Amino acid sequence: MSWVDLAVSLAKQFEGCRLQAYPDPAHGWLVPTIGYGATGYGITKQTVWTQEQADSDLSNRMNAIGSRIDEICTVALTDEQKGALCDFAYNEGLGNLQHSTLLELVNAGNPFAAANEFDKWDLAGGEVLPGLVKRRDAEKALFLLGS
Repeated sequence: MSWVDLAVSLAKQFEGCRLQAYPDPAHGWLVPTIGYGATGYGITKQTVWTQEQADSDLSNRMNAIGSRIDEICTVALTDEQKGALCDFAYNEGLGNLQHSTLLELVNAGNPFAAANEFDKWDLAGGEVLPGLVKRRDAEKALFLLGS
């Protein structure tokens, strides 16, 4: 599997998909959301997508994240490492990845120490969320598979 296939597979496993717009869990209708957690230009309360649109949007977003990861990573990544980092960034945001110890350790050439950093990103609103624990475990396992 390519890195983008791996990242998309992880996101689909943890995001779920809704084809009618719904309010963002944290911000309500201020951030209309659709598909696999997509937000942004053109998404309103009335937006409805087909499954094909949702899948295409997720692939496009992962490819964009992958391009950015290529810019911020100074070491070569395996497909598994890049797929894990892309899913992490899709969920936590590129800014959080860019300013993380996780990325610092990846760029230092220490993938095993970097993998342990996934465990630290399991909080939402100051509370450990079981779904985030599972997602970080899956990202960590994929990352280590390629290390």
